[in-house]
Amino acid sequence: AKCQCKVVPRERTNCGYPGISAAECKKIGCCFNASVPSVPWCYSPKPKKVKKMCPNDPYTRINCGHPGIKPRECTRKGCCFRAHPAGVPWCFYHRVTEE
Repeated sequence: AKCQCKVVPRERTNCGYPGISAAECKKIGCCFNASVPSVPWCYSPKPKKVKKMCPNDPYTRINCGHPGIKPRECTRKGCCFRAHPAGVPWCFYHRVTEE
């Protein structure tokens, strides 16, 4: 993503070899910006930001507990708890989405 390449020039970490082309740099998953001399032009992107969310659709829940699990026991496992509707897991895993 473009926002991952917004790295302050002095904080860039070299990702390629001397003389690498912009196309080759991008092909190996790195960022390329030749506008600042004396810093890496092919550099590592910032890590992706992810967010944990409890899925809204009860039918996409992936079970994280056992029948009769208590809310506190479920959240202590790091999972979501919603005691409704019937017939779906009430203790279930988060979904991870990119920000």
